[in-house]
Amino acid sequence: MMDLVVRDGRIYTGGRLLNTDIWIKNGRIAALGGYNTAAERIDASGMIIIPGVIDMHVHFRDPGYTHKEDWESGSISAAAGGVTTVVDQPNTDPPVMDAESYKEKLNLAKRRSVVDFCLNGGPGDIESLLREGAAAIGEIFMYEMSEERLVRILKEVERLDALATVHAEDGEVIQRYSEPLGGICDPDVHSRARPPIAEVSAIDHAMSVSRCRIHICHISTADGLELVKRRRNRKVSCEVAPHHLFLSRRDYRRMGTFLKTNPPLRNTADCDALWDGLRRGDIDIIASDHAPHLPEEKRDDIWHAPPGVPGVETMLPLMLYAVKSNMITLERAVDALSSRPASILGLRSKGEISIGKDADLVIFDPKRQERIDVQRLHSRADWTPYEGKKAIFPVMTLVRGSVVFDGDIEVSPGYGRNIEMRQETRTEEISD
Repeated sequence: MMDLVVRDGRIYTGGRLLNTDIWIKNGRIAALGGYNTAAERIDASGMIIIPGVIDMHVHFRDPGYTHKEDWESGSISAAAGGVTTVVDQPNTDPPVMDAESYKEKLNLAKRRSVVDFCLNGGPGDIESLLREGAAAIGEIFMYEMSEERLVRILKEVERLDALATVHAEDGEVIQRYSEPLGGICDPDVHSRARPPIAEVSAIDHAMSVSRCRIHICHISTADGLELVKRRRNRKVSCEVAPHHLFLSRRDYRRMGTFLKTNPPLRNTADCDALWDGLRRGDIDIIASDHAPHLPEEKRDDIWHAPPGVPGVETMLPLMLYAVKSNMITLERAVDALSSRPASILGLRSKGEISIGKDADLVIFDPKRQERIDVQRLHSRADWTPYEGKKAIFPVMTLVRGSVVFDGDIEVSPGYGRNIEMRQETRTEEISD
């Protein structure tokens, strides 16, 4: 791999922007300024450079549902949006529930991904999945399982000192609220059938029975966030998805069943509370919950349309525009998108621009804002819930010192590297 210097940009490192150069050797950051052996240069004049985004929650649908997305299209979409590491969820076909299914997905990802990746394991043969290198166990869909099974899973995760990621919705609450609404097809009925109490009840239960490290996925309500704040400890973390920040129940009028997602869209007061929680750091991270489905699938009635929206490519661009609009600081955005996900997952080589870390970089022009246009996106889903919203897209994305996207994809499928948790425990040096 050729040595490289990124010149004359403003580098976000150590909580501030510095005017310095980044020197890259063997895919790692070798120095910040004062180094002189690079053979190749990238001119970043007028640009800001931040660490590559770590998206802890994507559904790339491969294997089993590749008409919606596969590792190649999903990872290209990630790279175009400044995401340099993804964590894929286990609900594919076959679901990743044991060593054999883990290896099957791993082989596909190794052949097709252009960004680095981790794989989560499902709540099956947990010990074998962790032995293979799974990043975490989950997402665990609480509304699909019995009390006995949930407790058994969380105890096993605790025994093995692993991380559990949970989808916190109470199945009994959902059933109770859904039954009287069965004849209603207004898209907003989906939010009414899965009310905030379904989330609050599940969060309360998960935190009561769990003694393991637990990460609460896509928190969506003010009440759920308040409960996490009151009950959390060092073993608990949580995330918010962009659609729960930028969209609300009002948007059903505009996009109808396309906006069906679990947990559902909430009121604007919930959105405001989530923004406040994110700014304060009560919400640890932002994760896309990228869940692509084709337009013809999403046009079904609200009870049968599949839940989920695409978002891996638009997450960072939306947040960079939010920074520009003074909705959140750059410091908190980088922490939530890069530094904190790396910490939660234990990815020692990721999440910061500092010496010895992987040279995963996003270069963007803070003055180059544009409106999101699905024709310029790369997901196989071929639609976006954010059409027309203002955003700031990366000019260039680097993974381990190689330019993977600069308007076009610049690496071959298979460039992405699997990050096994057992490997991340080793300290690696930059070789001379």
